Amino acid sequence: MNATRLIAFALIVGLTLVVTVWASRRTHSATDFFAAGRGISGPRNGLAIAGDLMSAATFLGFTGLMYLSGFDGWIMPAVTLVAFVLILLLFAERMRNAGRFTVADVLSFRLRERPVRAATAASTVLVAVIYLVAQLVGAGVLIRALTGLSFTPAVVLTGLAMLAYVVFGGMLATTWVQIIKAVLLLAAGAALTVGVLVQVGFDLGTLFTTAAANSPAGDAYLAPGGSGRSFLDTVSVALAFAIGTAALPHILIRFFTVPDAKQARSSAGWATALIGAFFVMTAVIGFGARAVLPAEAADAVGTSGNLAAPLLAEHLGGGPGTVGGDLFVAFVSAVAFATILAVVAGLVLSASGAVAHDLWANVIHRGRTSTSETRVARIAAAGIGLVAIVITLGMGPEFNVAFLVGLALSVAAGANFPALLLALTWRRFTTTGAIAGIVAGLVTSVVCILLGPSVWPGGAESAPYPIEYPTLLAIPIGFLACWIGTVLSAERGAERSFDELQVRSQTGIGSEQTPVSH
Repeated sequence: MNATRLIAFALIVGLTLVVTVWASRRTHSATDFFAAGRGISGPRNGLAIAGDLMSAATFLGFTGLMYLSGFDGWIMPAVTLVAFVLILLLFAERMRNAGRFTVADVLSFRLRERPVRAATAASTVLVAVIYLVAQLVGAGVLIRALTGLSFTPAVVLTGLAMLAYVVFGGMLATTWVQIIKAVLLLAAGAALTVGVLVQVGFDLGTLFTTAAANSPAGDAYLAPGGSGRSFLDTVSVALAFAIGTAALPHILIRFFTVPDAKQARSSAGWATALIGAFFVMTAVIGFGARAVLPAEAADAVGTSGNLAAPLLAEHLGGGPGTVGGDLFVAFVSAVAFATILAVVAGLVLSASGAVAHDLWANVIHRGRTSTSETRVARIAAAGIGLVAIVITLGMGPEFNVAFLVGLALSVAAGANFPALLLALTWRRFTTTGAIAGIVAGLVTSVVCILLGPSVWPGGAESAPYPIEYPTLLAIPIGFLACWIGTVLSAERGAERSFDELQVRSQTGIGSEQTPVSH
């Protein structure tokens, strides 16, 4: 048990709980709970959105991938940045103007409300729970590796903190936890980046050549193919991270927290810039770990590569057993833990919003004002969080986290992205088309994952669907189902409501206006 790291973790949890108490005193209405009173400024929301993407998976996972496979490891962060360009161009302003709290608000603006809300809410909850379980498994494994705390209490601790943020503080608490975490993570990344550059004399050429020399792959470490993936596997991964990330509900709902479309564009721009800077730092850290760490560190890093950044921090701080090394790795570890806390809170909030706002208020109560909407959201958050904790503990620490993340991103890419994009851009698009696309994308993703190498006995050699991520099929089938469902159905008023949506999404007329205050 590493006491220094446990204390650092406790300080992070204590700080975020103080933020939650502060936010709970400012959360009174449904708008406060779901959208932080629409009072988050563009730069602050950009930090929070960047925080959603800068998770433990990106910080530890991406640096680990670059440590292990070199050039190929940078593909995922590069395409993830593309996702934010898509969000900026396609969704940011339109989402803010067209919706209130959830993705289903945007779809139901011009389509039949109850069926669309039910289908979208189901997809949102499924994506959130799958992603949530993946994050909790990762949290348990990370905390166990870095502190010595066993898997079960690590998962329970993470889950209870996550529930406190959402149940008591809502979106305001979750947003400020993300902002704090993003600042800390950028600081940790900058410190590691400077430390690596000092070691190589601020010469990037020396960094890359030394990393290649220390890698078993040699010069191939700096060329495509280092991960061993096939071309189709690489394309499927790129599509999952680019398209799937752009359609993740817990990221899209952040555009409802700003006061107007201008701030929505500003937040997307800030997020893109911050994430771009962060991924440049992860490249230096990943290649730096291979260049700076001794050869025997490869066993400690492990086959996943997740411990490359913490071990690099320990090395740069003075090495194992030194005060500087222990403090530096404690800081990096605590920040990594904070990333998990913030991301899981956002996931729970998006799922609870789908249950309370879409299902309870608009499907069950048919859109009539429900004073219990916020209370139902809190109950749903607690229920979803507890279910995720139980599932995580049942799966255990050895479960394939990459499989869960791939499934969540694939469902978002295949089910959410086609319907949302076509609802905003295609005049003829109908409710039948939206439901067909959501269901087809969801089913295709699940079936391909089950028939793929991550799950099928025998792996890629015998799997009926030999590609790791199902996006090569799920995205086209999602769009095709949207088209078939639309051309085979007739819906009165769909084209008129499209015109109304276009005016509102482009001008903001009819959307709520709230001064920036948080």
